[in-house]
Amino acid sequence: MVQLKEFRIVMPMSLEEYQVAQMYMVMKMQQQSTNGDEGVEVLENKRFQDDVFGKGQFTSKVYRLQSKAPAWLTTIAPKDALVMQEEAWNAYPRCKTVIKCPYFTKFSLTIETVHRADNGTSENVHGLNEEQLAARQVEIIDIASAETDYWSYAIGSSSFDFSKFKSTKSGRGPLLDGWQDNYRPVMTAYKLVTIDAPYWGFGYRLEQALLAGERALFIESHRNCFGWIDEWFGLTMQQIRELEQQGDCLLNEKISKPALLTDAADCERRFTHSSERQVQQVVHT
Repeated sequence: MVQLKEFRIVMPMSLEEYQVAQMYMVMKMQQQSTNGDEGVEVLENKRFQDDVFGKGQFTSKVYRLQSKAPAWLTTIAPKDALVMQEEAWNAYPRCKTVIKCPYFTKFSLTIETVHRADNGTSENVHGLNEEQLAARQVEIIDIASAETDYWSYAIGSSSFDFSKFKSTKSGRGPLLDGWQDNYRPVMTAYKLVTIDAPYWGFGYRLEQALLAGERALFIESHRNCFGWIDEWFGLTMQQIRELEQQGDCLLNEKISKPALLTDAADCERRFTHSSERQVQQVVHT
């Protein structure tokens, strides 16, 4: 049975700020979770243009997440069952991500995201039909909540206490009860997750596990987006793109894969030593 759920993540920042924050967060979390055995391998990162999204950035990645597999899954599949292939089209403020698993060939997971300058009150930003709306579940995520579950620990649980948090650079925070209703600036990431695992006996359980995993990832990543605000606040899109390119090369070096679209020597030529140190500072901040 296809699962259709829309997560609405309200953020205390502008649309323009979120674009930088999200890219910074992805880069830093990927660096922190990648080592010689597991993590993220970047296959492609390039500009694209088509009739659906217009102009944007296309990325192709491989996620090796064997250690995060639930125990029950390892009883029916090998450890490499959680090697996932991701293709993403980022034409901000619209994005689409498609995730597939080579082991479960019938499995598909799609995340369609629309970003809006509101507090999560728009009702059908994805333009769903009546049948889809009837099947869709909606959950508004509060990044200030300290709620945890199994997937929170598997993904990683940040220690920010936003009820006491205060940004030095922006003056944002703290986030108290009901902050979404009166905070300015504010924006929302509307993420529509569609999961289909048509396997008799365990397909529904797999869908529910991955849906819970995506929810935990949304919470953790967006908490980090705001919690790391003093690290990315003031960066331009050009600066964040340069950091992203450098980070992609470092990722592939850490996971012992060929450098992104080229060779290691070319990566070294493209970036100065000072820029490389800047990426390393992002990883260890």
